[in-house]
Amino acid sequence: MQILVHIFLSFIVAVSIALFAVPVIVRIVRKLKLLDQPNIRSSSMTPIPTLGGIAIFFGFMFGSVFGLFGQELPEFIYILTASILILFIGLKDDLVTLSPVKKIIGQFIAAGIIIFMADIRFTNLHGFLGIYEIGIGAGVVLTGFTVVVLINALNLTDGIDGLASGISMMATVIFGGWFYISGHTSYAILCFSLAGSLAGFFYYNVYGKQNKIFMGDTGSLFLGTIISVLLIQFNEFNIDQTQPYSIQSVPAISFGILAYPLIDILRVMVIRIMQHRSPFHADKNHLHHRLLLLGFTHLKATYTIIGLNILFIIAVFALHHLGVLRLIIYIFVSGGLLFMIPAYFIRSRKLIRKNDPVQQLLIPGSSEELLKNRRSKNLRIRKTIQGESN
Repeated sequence: MQILVHIFLSFIVAVSIALFAVPVIVRIVRKLKLLDQPNIRSSSMTPIPTLGGIAIFFGFMFGSVFGLFGQELPEFIYILTASILILFIGLKDDLVTLSPVKKIIGQFIAAGIIIFMADIRFTNLHGFLGIYEIGIGAGVVLTGFTVVVLINALNLTDGIDGLASGISMMATVIFGGWFYISGHTSYAILCFSLAGSLAGFFYYNVYGKQNKIFMGDTGSLFLGTIISVLLIQFNEFNIDQTQPYSIQSVPAISFGILAYPLIDILRVMVIRIMQHRSPFHADKNHLHHRLLLLGFTHLKATYTIIGLNILFIIAVFALHHLGVLRLIIYIFVSGGLLFMIPAYFIRSRKLIRKNDPVQQLLIPGSSEELLKNRRSKNLRIRKTIQGESN
C-alpha cells in the first residue's frame, strides 16, 4: 500500500508541476518572441510557443524526487545528469539550431553517462539469433545504439499535436505497470512521474487554446533518453525467467511497445536512401503527415496512431511464445504493410502536390520535383562528359 502511495504521489506532483509550468513558459516564450514559426514542413499554420519540454522535465524531476523519497535508486542521479545534458542540447537546438553532428555527439555522451556511470546496459539478448549473455563491449555498443535510435525516433515522432507525448505516455504506463507488479517499484515511480508530466503537457498541447504549446526538441530528446533507460531495464529485469511476471521474448515485446516510432523512422530512412537522398533529409514522409494529407485532424491522426500502436502491443504480448526473431519479423512485416495503406489512398486520390518538393510518396519512388532534379543532374553530367571528349 505504501508503494502505491508513492506512485500516486509521484504522478500527482508531476501533473501539477506540468500544469503550473506550461502557462508560465508560454508567457515567457511569447514575451521573448521564441515562437515556432511555420515552415514548409510544419503541420501548424500559426506561430506556437515551444519549449514545452521544460515543463515535462520539471514535472518528471519533482515527481520522481517526491516519489523516490525513502526508496533506493542510486543510479537516479546519473539518469538525471544525462537527461539534463540532453535537455540543454534540445534547448539550444530549439533556440539557435544545432547541426545534426553536434546533436549526435551530445546524444552519445548522454548514452555514455547512462552506460558507465549509471551502469545501465544490455547484458543479455534473450535468445535472439541464439544469443543469450553478451560481453561488456557488445553490451556497450548495443546500448549506445539503442539510446541514440530511441532519442531520434521520439524526436521524429513529434510532428503533430499529442503524438510524441501520447505514444510516450502509453509506453511509460505499460513499463510502469510491469515494474510495479514485478517488484521494481523505484522504476515504476520513474514511469508514473514521466506519465504525469506528459499528461499535464498533453492537455495544453492538444486541448489548449490560450496556452497551447509544443514540446520542441527540448522535450522530444529528453523523452527518448528516459524511455531508452526504461526499455533497457525492462529487458534486464526479465533475464531471470523464474521470477514472477517474467516475460518471454522481451526484446520483441519492447519493440512492439514502441512500434510506431521505431518502424516509422526505419521506413522513412529506407525510402530516402532508395531515392538517393540523405537518410537525415527532412521531408513529409512520416505516417502522421500522410494521415493529415488524407484529411485527418491532428487529434484524429494522433489517436489513430496510438490505437494502432496499442494493437501491436496486444498482439506481441499474445504471441510472445513465438520467440524473439519470429516476433520481430512479424512486427516489421505487419507494420510495414499497415503503414503503406495511406499511400494507396494518397495515390488513388492523386493527393500529392506536384509543386511540393518535400512531399514524397510513402511507396518508394520520386516526386515530379525529384525526377526533374535528377534529369537536370544527369544532363549536366552528360554535358561534362561530352565537353571532356571534345
